Amino acid sequence: MAVTTDITTTRPATIGELKASGWASRPVKLEMRENLIRRIQSGESLFPGIVGFEQTVVPQLVNAILSQHHFILLGLRGQAKTRIIRQLVTLLDEWQPSLDDTYLNEDPLAPISPKGKRHVAAMADDTPIVWRHRSERFHEKLATPDVSIADLIGDIDPIKAAREKLDISNEDVIHWGIIPRTNRGIFAINELPDLQPRIQVGLLNILEESDIQVRGFPLRVPMDICMVFSANPEDYTNRGNIITPLKDRIDSQIITHYPRTRDEAKAITQQEIHNKSEAPVELMRDIIEEVSVQARSSEFVDQNSGVSARMSISAYENFLSNVEQRKIRLGEPDYYPRICDVYAIVPSLTGKIELVYEGEQEGPILVARTLIGKAIDAIFAEHFPVPRKGKPDPDKPEQENPYEAVTDFFSGGRQLTISDEMSHDDYRQTLYSLPGLSAIVERYWPTDDERELLLRMELVLEGLFHNNVIARADDDMAVTYGDLFSDMLKGMGGE
Repeated sequence: MAVTTDITTTRPATIGELKASGWASRPVKLEMRENLIRRIQSGESLFPGIVGFEQTVVPQLVNAILSQHHFILLGLRGQAKTRIIRQLVTLLDEWQPSLDDTYLNEDPLAPISPKGKRHVAAMADDTPIVWRHRSERFHEKLATPDVSIADLIGDIDPIKAAREKLDISNEDVIHWGIIPRTNRGIFAINELPDLQPRIQVGLLNILEESDIQVRGFPLRVPMDICMVFSANPEDYTNRGNIITPLKDRIDSQIITHYPRTRDEAKAITQQEIHNKSEAPVELMRDIIEEVSVQARSSEFVDQNSGVSARMSISAYENFLSNVEQRKIRLGEPDYYPRICDVYAIVPSLTGKIELVYEGEQEGPILVARTLIGKAIDAIFAEHFPVPRKGKPDPDKPEQENPYEAVTDFFSGGRQLTISDEMSHDDYRQTLYSLPGLSAIVERYWPTDDERELLLRMELVLEGLFHNNVIARADDDMAVTYGDLFSDMLKGMGGE
């Protein structure tokens, strides 16, 4: 049985010492399998930081590794595919012995290159070995149209041949590519469909026969490697294809997905944002995550492209920065957000959503603000009653209108302006000046924190606007609320 623990004190330095230590070779996929089994048995987290995949993606990953498969992660952008792939390295032994002075991380007990074989034949048990950390046994390559077989597999190196005065037919003139240099390790190719079909053909032997061939050399080099791929479903039709023989040789296809609950999405965002010093405000976190939810069902957004989780992360960072900017500018200790701060996330949205034709006509900024509005309305509807619209039905008993005091305030021709530039005292005074607003919050979503009360009062105003009960005019980061009927008259040119 292989010795899997790190030999921390006296690592063998030669092949003879390695044999005496009891170390035994094993394939990399078996190594990953056995280390995974130990991790499961010990109750360790299999993929730390991967949220929302515990019951879906992770079990499929575990099955693929236990089955000793090559596999592909298939999913839209921003679904943690690369993060998962990079965590696979933790399933390798921490240290592994290798022949010194060769390029292919060769097993000291079973060399594969001509140079390695000559080296061991000449020095036998005195052959020196080195110990490689598992981080050296993982390599990845982003598939781009300019990637060549020489990059991945290898090619003749004429400069090496001239420098060492070797015949061009000598096997020692081969310059090994990145895949053979990852021998006894994990090699990942991201965005596989972007790899040209003729280059994909070069991977067939590795996946099925576990060997490679270089140019015209009568040389078949056995590879011990775990191949992992990632791809976006859109790539199958829009940018490229995975050739059928290659798909057939990839043992497992694992489908990833976006967070399925708002709590999962919030956990991912909080984990990834740069500014973790300030306590998060749940209401604002809910609104920002809801923006991504709305974008993933919007008719203006290309759903085949997806809406990355990176959008919520960038949006929340921009939102926090806007709050911080106010704190710095006004010199106030208060770091509490306002609903109007959420419009600072627009630059984080416009570059991260692909618009369909209708969305392009509307414009990315308008689409972004529309998504924010829908998110605010969705959160408002979770906590407050939907405002009654139109005239009451005379045949039905009259229903109470909890927003009557607010609408009466605006119907008298008054307006109310809130901006991210107001001091906290002005912000507080402005909201309390509106009759009945605080009473609505205290009735339907009460809180003992006055700052949270003010935030929820502002949410009510936004909710009434998005339900076409009151009007709102935007002026950069300031918003002015007013009477809907008066606003409609102005739009028709009335006084």
